[in-house]
Amino acid sequence: MNRLPIGVFDSGLGGLSAVRVLRNEAPLEDIIYFGDTARVPYGSRSPETIVRYACGDADFLLERGVRAILVACGTVSSVALDILKERCGVPVTGVVDGAARAAAEATENGIVGVIGTAVTINNGSLERKTREYAKALGKDIKTVPTACQLFVALVENGCIGRGNPLTEIAVRDYLAPIKESGADTLILGCTHFPIIADIISDYLPGVRLIDPSAEAVKELSGGTEKAAGSGKTEYFVSDAPANFDMLAEIFLGKKIKASVAEIK
Repeated sequence: MNRLPIGVFDSGLGGLSAVRVLRNEAPLEDIIYFGDTARVPYGSRSPETIVRYACGDADFLLERGVRAILVACGTVSSVALDILKERCGVPVTGVVDGAARAAAEATENGIVGVIGTAVTINNGSLERKTREYAKALGKDIKTVPTACQLFVALVENGCIGRGNPLTEIAVRDYLAPIKESGADTLILGCTHFPIIADIISDYLPGVRLIDPSAEAVKELSGGTEKAAGSGKTEYFVSDAPANFDMLAEIFLGKKIKASVAEIK
């Protein structure tokens, strides 16, 4: 059965974690990925700029005939998702709702840590959604928000894996409030963050980590092809692809070749 592709976009590399999950869950699907590497990171931009960038990213995918869009960016999902849903004309899924629902269901002691970019944390949508889902479950929870802006740059520059001193120091510094709070669940509110999940887990042993990409793919999976087979994936970036290609292997476990695309 030939179907239109699924589009995935992020400000840079982080959305590749969603591609990895989607490829595993729905191997028949064709996927088009766009990483706005020329303008990464989005997390330090104004809401107006984020909306403008996100609309350009979505338009790029729509021009290629995608039938659905997965916004694999916590910042865009927090700031611009409703606007994208109104203007795109195809189903648009973000990484906030699924992660919030999963965290509300997972927590046992009612303390949930939320980490993300500064914009995501300041926007507060992950916290609000988590509290809403918890309330529906009859739970009274406390959220502990922490902006971890440096994590994105560390991942984008390949500072990942146990033993990386820069990332270990950043994790200890940023996540000290989470540790002190006694949270039993932590939302990794940016798609870059699962790449350093092992370092985070080492610092927060026993804490349940919620991967927003995995939860978003679950939301999308009702309309995907799951039978055995192999769809194709095309990768586009807005800047020179050499560094992207090199670091993408860390996310995907295989070599890829991205093309440069012009966006509005």
